[in-house]
Amino acid sequence: MGCTRGDAGPAVGDLMAHHQFAGHDGGIVIRIEEDSVDVAMASAWIRAVASAVEEHRDQLTQLDAAIGDADHGANMSRGFTAVLAALEDFQAGTVGEVLTKTGSTLMSTVGGASGPLYGAAFRAAGKTLTDATVTPRELVEALHAATAAVTQLGAATLGDKTMLDALAPAVSAFEEALFHGADLASAAADAAKAADEGAHSTIPLQARKGRASYLGPRSIGHQDPGATSTALIFAALAGAVAGR
Repeated sequence: MGCTRGDAGPAVGDLMAHHQFAGHDGGIVIRIEEDSVDVAMASAWIRAVASAVEEHRDQLTQLDAAIGDADHGANMSRGFTAVLAALEDFQAGTVGEVLTKTGSTLMSTVGGASGPLYGAAFRAAGKTLTDATVTPRELVEALHAATAAVTQLGAATLGDKTMLDALAPAVSAFEEALFHGADLASAAADAAKAADEGAHSTIPLQARKGRASYLGPRSIGHQDPGATSTALIFAALAGAVAGR
């Protein structure tokens, strides 16, 4: 329920959409300007993801060798190399078009479960972002859509030792930071930290989904490669925002 200037405070939606600070008279002043994400930043994010995936390709392969097919690093590298090529001459008019193109390319080039899952995530996020410039709150809603797509397609829940164990905490941390008035850079940094912690949290878990689940208790003690690549994606977002 919204509040007027003379009531107890702004509505929750205002807390999410704007930064606030105390005026000289003690009242709440709303700063209309806010951080935003445009097509250039979205493209920079995806380029940063591709760079991070290439840098950590061997790590992703080693993690997957322990509990999977040892192809996660190669698959992700091939996928994001194709994404870079697809975006090179792509004239995106909206932030969503950048993400949707990324998702569609991953679906067509990445093998195993990673292509469909990451493809669905980026496509779901992209479909919610229909403007050339979007707000942090709109980005959060897009990330929620991505999480829902992964959850539905993978039929996983938190604790199943999947990419969701990094994705869901990252989105929650992003949203929580914005709710408390953080700027986009701080919120993205919080999301990256939560994603990294989520990836590490998979080490003591027993896999309940995917090929790793076939190992049963032997999957315990290994970090999930999908959660690790998800953490790289959020670290890339934080880096792209901080470096603009």
